[in-house]
Amino acid sequence: MNLKRLELLGFKSFAKKTVLDFESSITSIVGPNGSGKSNVAEAFRWALGEQSLKSLRGKRGEDLIFNGSAGHPKLNHASVEVVFDNKQRQFALDFDEVAVSRHIYRDGTNEYFINGTKVRLKDVIELLSAVSLGVSSHHIISQGEADRILNANMYERREMIEDALGLKVFQYKKEESEKKLEKTRENIKEVESLRREIAPHLRFLRKQIEQVKKAEEMRAELVAIYKEYFKREENYLTQFKQLLIKEKGDPETKLQTIETEISRLSAILSSANTADPSKISRLRELDSNIFEIRNKKNNLEREIGKLDALIEIKSVSDDKGRNDRNIRVNEKGERICLYCAQVVPRVVDEVREDELRQAREKEVSEIRIRRDEVEKMIHSLHESEARVLAEMDTVRAGIESKKDEFRDSERMLYELRAEKSNLMSLLNSARTKEEKFNMEEGAFKMEQTEAVVLAGREAVNFRDFIIPAGTENEPRVIQEERRRKIERIKIRLEDMGNSGEDVLKEYNETEERDRFLEKEIADLMSSAEGLESLMVELSEKVNTEFKKGVEKINKQFQEYFSLMFGGGSAELVLVLPMKKKSAEEVALGVSIPDEDENKEEGVDINVNLPRKKIKGLQMLSGGERALTSIALLFAVSQVNPPPFLILDETDAALDESNSKKYGDMIENLSKISQLIVVTHNRETMSRAGILYGVTMGGDGVSRLLSIKFDEAVRIAK
Repeated sequence: MNLKRLELLGFKSFAKKTVLDFESSITSIVGPNGSGKSNVAEAFRWALGEQSLKSLRGKRGEDLIFNGSAGHPKLNHASVEVVFDNKQRQFALDFDEVAVSRHIYRDGTNEYFINGTKVRLKDVIELLSAVSLGVSSHHIISQGEADRILNANMYERREMIEDALGLKVFQYKKEESEKKLEKTRENIKEVESLRREIAPHLRFLRKQIEQVKKAEEMRAELVAIYKEYFKREENYLTQFKQLLIKEKGDPETKLQTIETEISRLSAILSSANTADPSKISRLRELDSNIFEIRNKKNNLEREIGKLDALIEIKSVSDDKGRNDRNIRVNEKGERICLYCAQVVPRVVDEVREDELRQAREKEVSEIRIRRDEVEKMIHSLHESEARVLAEMDTVRAGIESKKDEFRDSERMLYELRAEKSNLMSLLNSARTKEEKFNMEEGAFKMEQTEAVVLAGREAVNFRDFIIPAGTENEPRVIQEERRRKIERIKIRLEDMGNSGEDVLKEYNETEERDRFLEKEIADLMSSAEGLESLMVELSEKVNTEFKKGVEKINKQFQEYFSLMFGGGSAELVLVLPMKKKSAEEVALGVSIPDEDENKEEGVDINVNLPRKKIKGLQMLSGGERALTSIALLFAVSQVNPPPFLILDETDAALDESNSKKYGDMIENLSKISQLIVVTHNRETMSRAGILYGVTMGGDGVSRLLSIKFDEAVRIAK
């Protein structure tokens, strides 16, 4: 990969578009002081991602934009583009040329482009790191930069060398991993916090779900009991109804026949002229009285039947009595309490059981009192009937002699009326049973409505239920016990409420959320472990490659150092930081490395000049320091050579003899990297294949001149 050209527009003193082509392995940029030739080196540094304005000799971003002069207005924008030959695809881009450019505006906005496409600074850094062009700009060495590697502390020096060795990309990945790991750990804490927040609610919902499951089990049990109860009750009511039809049908038919015959016989008797009118009248009156008495007696006996039925129904079940008398279901399916005339879904919570039992006992007691009164009235009517019958016998005996011819008709009429009275009694009894049937049938229908509300439609799908063989005619008391069990389950279900679906939905959503958070924590933990493992691998790789790189650098460093000084030795050494000395260590004059303070080794420089007792950097003169730094920087550059190397007046402090050695070194270095040399040194210029001269007129604008070598030497002076 070769550096092809550099394009500047509005950058510092280059107000106009300026293009430098690099077709030689060594290109020299020459010009007098203040002409702007060092701005070329800074243009490279800035275009490739430099963020320090201080290193670019500026305080604000707009200091990098041409600020105007007498002949040229100030510009609002500056740009620098560096173009590389990528035919060998060192950059992972499918282009023969790769152009990296940077733009800046007066408001401080920076924009980066790769082949005209806007990208992030991160993208530029990753692209350049792959070819050893790091952000630390080790490939751009200024006069002050050369001495910086000597003045740096051991860790700063290590960082500079890591960057030069191309290890910065691994450090960058490690830093990225550290940031991701920190973020992952924060996410783990947040997710764990969220999970802790929902844990109590989830436990509460689990208890609620247990209640819901119990309610479902009870509801299933209720459905099963309901089906048998409804099937048996339906059979019972069907048989009851058939019995009523039979009990009512025969007496009604006979009664109709008797009524017809009584009318006929009464007509015959009324036509008799031989009987005493007053006695006949009295007999009819008595007959009417006896009919009225028996009618009243029949009505009272019917009332007795009703009262007995009420006592039986109300005494069958305390719970049933509560539901039959105190609760009704309206047309909306709502349960209505007859005590408060309000919808109370949980009526058992509102009306205490003892109060209900006392009310029922009082009601039954009042019914019994009424029954006793009716029995007394019936007894009184029996006595009245006996008296009227006795008088009828007396009156009948008085007119017997005159009614011989009508005796058979009268006897038949009496017998028919007696039979009619018996039939009426049977019908009254049947009607009492019919009323009982109607009440039980109503309770049966109301119970089905309640069953649907509490247990669903399945509870009333009892038609296909098969009653176990041999139990078809079980005692009625067993059905009543079944009824009481139903009531107990209903009460418990009402206490639990009917919010099972809502609780289950909320529980499922909360549990799903908890499972998601649990999986999220596991994924984050796995990610954190992966990042930690990656960081260890990266650290190991950096340390391994760094130590290998230092060995290679030392080999080149020794060669360049010997060349510069005609012998001697120089090397980089890895050292651990020294812990603070204890009083004992001070007394003994020793220092013990403390590996716990910092595991990473720093880099120190040992030098030994020939023919001098100088073994430390602090004892070197200015010229010796310059030669040492150049030797080191050239050694570093050869170990991991960047595509190009910019030397900005690094030869300024060299005398003529050392300049020749310097020239030999850069010629050797140009075999592995393109060199752009900003210089005043005639010897250095002589090694260049292309010379660019930079000059500046009175308008403060730098211009690029195409000049011959001899002219370049003259301008440089």
